[in-house]
Amino acid sequence: MFNKVLIANRGEIACRIAETAKKIGLRTVAVFSEVDTESKHVSLCDEAFVIESSTPLESYLSQDKIIDIAKKTNAGAIHPGYGFLSENSEFAQKVEEAGLVFIGPDFKAIEIMGQKDAAKKAMSQAGISTIPGYHGDNQTDNKLMEEAASIGYPVLIKAVAGGGGKGMRLVKNQRDFLTLLSSARTEAEKAFGNNRVLIEKYISSPRHIEVQIFGDGQSAIHLFERDCSLQRRHQKVLEECPAPGMTAKMRKAMCRAAVTAAETIGYKGAGTVEFIVDGSDGLKEDRFWFMEMNTRLQVEHPITEEITGIDLVAWQFDVAMGRPLEKKQKDISMQGHSFEARIYAEDPNNQFLPDTGKIIHLNFPLNVRVDTGIRTGDIVSPFFDPMLAKIVSHGKDRSSALSNLKKALKETEIVGVKTNLNLLYNLTQNSDVKMGMVQTGLIEENIEKLTGQNSISNKAIIAAALSYFAPRADHFSYSHWIKISHKIKLFVGDKIIEIELSQPDVNKVQISFDGEAFNLVFSKNHWSFEGNPLPKSKKFDDEIIVFNGGQILFKVQNPYEVPKETKFETSDILSPMPGMVSKIYIGNGCKVLKGQRILSLEAMKMEYEVIAPNDCYIKTVNFEVGDFVQSGTKLCDFSEV
Repeated sequence: MFNKVLIANRGEIACRIAETAKKIGLRTVAVFSEVDTESKHVSLCDEAFVIESSTPLESYLSQDKIIDIAKKTNAGAIHPGYGFLSENSEFAQKVEEAGLVFIGPDFKAIEIMGQKDAAKKAMSQAGISTIPGYHGDNQTDNKLMEEAASIGYPVLIKAVAGGGGKGMRLVKNQRDFLTLLSSARTEAEKAFGNNRVLIEKYISSPRHIEVQIFGDGQSAIHLFERDCSLQRRHQKVLEECPAPGMTAKMRKAMCRAAVTAAETIGYKGAGTVEFIVDGSDGLKEDRFWFMEMNTRLQVEHPITEEITGIDLVAWQFDVAMGRPLEKKQKDISMQGHSFEARIYAEDPNNQFLPDTGKIIHLNFPLNVRVDTGIRTGDIVSPFFDPMLAKIVSHGKDRSSALSNLKKALKETEIVGVKTNLNLLYNLTQNSDVKMGMVQTGLIEENIEKLTGQNSISNKAIIAAALSYFAPRADHFSYSHWIKISHKIKLFVGDKIIEIELSQPDVNKVQISFDGEAFNLVFSKNHWSFEGNPLPKSKKFDDEIIVFNGGQILFKVQNPYEVPKETKFETSDILSPMPGMVSKIYIGNGCKVLKGQRILSLEAMKMEYEVIAPNDCYIKTVNFEVGDFVQSGTKLCDFSEV
């Protein structure tokens, strides 16, 4: 038994654990890096201790320092959350050897399932089908390329350690194999300290369905399945529970396989068994294969909690204290349907590259579950995962749950960093998503429609203009004696809108653009257009955000600013995102070919390779490995051959 727990993580999962711990009477200890001093998870815990390190990320990975703090604070247990240390068998073993309780499975189970190649061998021996692939020890380039050719393209290169899409690359032909292999290894080494990979056959119409399991070390039960097929960069974006189109036979077969996987290794605590499913002809009980097991709580666990009414974190604490599971398999049932949308600080219009900055405005909906670790004023740094929040909806059926999610996303407001909010909102309106026809390639195949700017409505333009002239919705400056008139230019995307505002009467204004005039009336404490309230909007310096089924950004031209002539230098190679220079492949004066790697950037646990735009000579590289750069920074100069 223990009465205090140290939470060895940050962000929304640390907040989530702290809330349940307090609910069941446990005291909590937070650890944090210097950049997280004012973070939400720090304020939620009873005690908090900074871990100094050379980088903020490394502070949360300082195993010995974390264990030392747990001892000093008399915390009897350590909860690793997910990611970071949750699937590190070495850390779990150290915690146990220190006489503390690790909130998770035995380190031996983590070790078996933490290596994808060993896990697949163990599952195959247990009679669970696995995807054709190579999981051998020979990691030479030639051997891996030979195995890929033998399996047949397309193939997936996957890091044997970890998860979350890190160290994973889809290879469509042999020509790209070695380049993508090198990239996968580098990312895997950075994320997991292990650059070993395996090769798998890529399923052409894949669905990603996983089963939530819970074990007590002897036996295990399941809490049904989740569909996690909607992904970008092999990382989940929108999940739902239960899986659409799931049949009783398929559910029985898949859940039985998941329970078998857990019991085979004597699993204790919460875990997820992930399967790849061939969805080309509906869900069939003989068309799913074991992919991996995540020996931890999953990011998407809230949707399981929503349909079962079970607090999985509370169950984790119970099992860690040696208590039996609260319910048996026959006692667990599903109620309704649930969706989870992950909001990331990233730019879907620029290859989903992460974004950083200060959160200057934040508003979450009230009628759905929101798991988040951010607050207004927080800095989104390049050191950690870019996930900002999870919006979780529930409904009596799939249609109502999706409708509730759509409404919640429409009401969500995040200003200060680029996000995928518009993409998520557009997903809820996608015809295939509505019909439950989901698969892992859906976002990539529909990327232009999902990320494209919808036509800007007159209402949105009027709302933006009025937000400029009257930042407070309940106030507008007017004159009793003279007719006023104002003109501004608003920029939205590549469009310039010239707007004129006049006020013919005390409670009326007229806004004109594109040759039309629109009358607005002030009544009941708000401005209305054609009898309806305008969309919500807010002005931030020279930007105006209109919240209208997604966020529309308008930029204001300063009437006193003389326009500057901008000239794009073709001799510049600019950073596509903020991040750290992790590798440099060339030197000053080198000749490179179009598409050749110049350097790699690392941010928010992903690696991005900067390549030569043409055959050219590199004049100078302006940074060294370890330097941090901002988006748009000139990385190097080149001259064309």
